[in-house]
Amino acid sequence: LYISSTSSSSGAASITLTFENGTDPDTAQVQTQNKLSLVESQLPDAVQQQGVTVTKSSSGILMIAALTSQNPSYSSTDLADFISSDLEDTIRRVVGVGNLNIFGSGYAMRIWLDPNKLAQFQLTPSDVTAAISAQNVQVSVGQLGNLPAVPGTQMNFTVTSQSQLQTPDQFRAITLKTDTGGSVVTIGDVARVEIGAESYSSFSRYNGQTAAGFGVNLATGANAINTAEGVRAALTTLEGALPSDVSVVYPYDTTPFVELSIEKVIHTLLEAVVLVFVVMFVFLQNFRATLIPTIAVPVVLLGTFGVLAIAGYSINTLTMFAMVLAIGLLADDAIVVVENVERVMTEEGLSPKEATEKSMKEITGALVGIALVLSAVFLPMAFFGGSVGIIYQQFSITIVTAMLLSVLVAIVLTPALCATILKPAHDKPKNWFFRKFNSGFARMTGAYEGSVGGMIRRPLIFFAVFLAIGGRRIMPPT
Repeated sequence: LYISSTSSSSGAASITLTFENGTDPDTAQVQTQNKLSLVESQLPDAVQQQGVTVTKSSSGILMIAALTSQNPSYSSTDLADFISSDLEDTIRRVVGVGNLNIFGSGYAMRIWLDPNKLAQFQLTPSDVTAAISAQNVQVSVGQLGNLPAVPGTQMNFTVTSQSQLQTPDQFRAITLKTDTGGSVVTIGDVARVEIGAESYSSFSRYNGQTAAGFGVNLATGANAINTAEGVRAALTTLEGALPSDVSVVYPYDTTPFVELSIEKVIHTLLEAVVLVFVVMFVFLQNFRATLIPTIAVPVVLLGTFGVLAIAGYSINTLTMFAMVLAIGLLADDAIVVVENVERVMTEEGLSPKEATEKSMKEITGALVGIALVLSAVFLPMAFFGGSVGIIYQQFSITIVTAMLLSVLVAIVLTPALCATILKPAHDKPKNWFFRKFNSGFARMTGAYEGSVGGMIRRPLIFFAVFLAIGGRRIMPPT
């Protein structure tokens, strides 16, 4: 879709490629790497030596981990160096980690040039850079005892002329210039050399204590909760390699919010199932009849989870929210079947099996029609484009799948349960609760029918009243 780039004064640069929704991240990474290899030879030598990396990750930070210590002898640079040398490589290998942003910098050899001395010796910073690149190398100059060897030679040795420099004194001794008189100009003559922080652009503190941290970017398509758990497990394992007075803290973590959201949705889902059971029991007043829709709902939910897994969707806040909305709709089909079977048994005195057969002949078409109508409402959302479409696609597929499976269960499983679980209707006396409920419900139904009948008999009056109420809500205040 678009390309953005950032750079810093320290010489680091990054280019972010944003692809269309639905693009395979693995394929995109391979194609980007292939295109980059075509132009990598045109980059400066220093860039080619450092290497160009291609990672796939999201822009947002999943979590931040930090090292902190109450020991005042540790500086932010010390702690950042622990991260760079002991933690960074392992954390990058955790499944789901796309990228790391280190807040702080480890140790590096700092060379502070004196412009006046450079001018005095007629040198430039590029001369210093070239001298360091030429003399701070590890070169293999040959071997002792290599073939063809003198007869009797039994050992073979590799000879290196020098290794990479490690101490400030070694860097100070790098030769920059010589003249015919034998005098030598070294880096120590034109610069101050010391071991210091690689960058002084940032400084970290945690609760007033010196600290250094890193932010974890989630890889594209990775599971946030599993990735965060993997990072914590890796840090717990690596914590033994750190000094005893250095501890790992997590100043920022987005996964508790995700876990809490899913936990609340699960609670809501369970509450919805319980409420459906209670309402069905109160109105059907038959435990066997109530048990059938209660069994059908989990079966439909499990089937919906299976379809989501096949489609490549995870159980997230959005899909769980769709499940909560679909709970009431899932129970409707089973309730319709159970109520009609009971009605046929009561009115015609048939056995449960015969009543189920007759009932399904009456209502199968209605069940299929209800499913098609509800699917027609939610299915168009699956074809939305852009980022909104990615969000609503999961929501739509979850509800439509639940609706279709609900009808399938109502046609296949629910009739079988009705024929085996239900018993022939007998006029058993109701307990006091059901008698009170039925009496109150009958009075409420009669009052509702009377009020609706009165409105129907006076259509003009009530139409004018509704029009006046609606007009007052629509007209803005003057």
